[in-house]
Amino acid sequence: MLDDRSKLLLKALVERYIADGQPVGSRTLAKATGLDLSPATIRNVMSDLEELGLIASPHTSAGRIPTARGYRLFVDTMLTVNRDQLAAQDGMAGASLQADQPHKVINHAAQLLSNMSQFVGVVMSPRRSSVFRHIEFLSLSEHRVLVIIVSPDGEVQNRVIHTQTVYSQSQLQEAANFLNAHYAGLTMETVRERLRTEVDALRTEIAQLMVTAVEDDPSSDQAADEVVIAGERNLLSVNEFSSDMGNLRRLFDLFEQKAQLMRLLDVSTQAEGVRIFIGGESQVVPYQDLSVVTAPYEVDGQVVGTLGVIGPQRMAYDRMIQIVDITAKLVSNALSHNK
Repeated sequence: MLDDRSKLLLKALVERYIADGQPVGSRTLAKATGLDLSPATIRNVMSDLEELGLIASPHTSAGRIPTARGYRLFVDTMLTVNRDQLAAQDGMAGASLQADQPHKVINHAAQLLSNMSQFVGVVMSPRRSSVFRHIEFLSLSEHRVLVIIVSPDGEVQNRVIHTQTVYSQSQLQEAANFLNAHYAGLTMETVRERLRTEVDALRTEIAQLMVTAVEDDPSSDQAADEVVIAGERNLLSVNEFSSDMGNLRRLFDLFEQKAQLMRLLDVSTQAEGVRIFIGGESQVVPYQDLSVVTAPYEVDGQVVGTLGVIGPQRMAYDRMIQIVDITAKLVSNALSHNK
């Protein structure tokens, strides 16, 4: 536990370092806090903070910089967000996203996040509904069957499954009729669970076909284009990244592969409101110098995706929270009105 003086000095140090990007010395802290403390007293407090792992001393400077742990304590206990003031400063108070086609809303949101933050904007596309209204099977060849799934809102998803058994069209029709009669309106997860317990009561020839058809829910496939990224080049002007080309390459690999981003955004979908991930403290954010600010967005009150800003640990967290929070609301409104 930190006493009030230590908290005040840590808060001032983090805010000064975020603003200037330079290690903070005792004289700068004395001026920033307005406390009537000698430089020696401040140095002692800073030494205590360093022992706690909250700040560190770069070997090239006598000043201190925050660690990931220091940023976390700052964000969790010391950060105050004046939402109205920030919205006005960022020009987002009257912002809106045109309720157009969903993919355009997502692309515009990623660009808005990037432009306002000057870092990287990421948006996970809305998850497709896993509930089906109707299913059909169409034979393509002896061992290939086309599965046609129609969602409640009329969206059609097609995929090809490979079967060990050769099915006649009448068997395919029988399987489709059974699924439509007994499982229409249920999620694929529910259908899978029920088929596991009810499959013994079905004819063996078509039972395996139905199991295979719902085994891989097409709505859970995370294609590369389901994460929209904007502003990667902004990181080239961030000192923490541009000074280390190896680190910069790893970051661009992260954007290229997108798998780790999907795991991070999936985690964020389960939470309410804005979440902040500070580099190195989470397995889904493996880079020490990286921070991610995320928030879920909704369609008609149901969470369907996540968006956020990716940048250095040294970011103005209060401003990023506001940008992400407002953008999530804009996306929610645009997609809900677009339905």
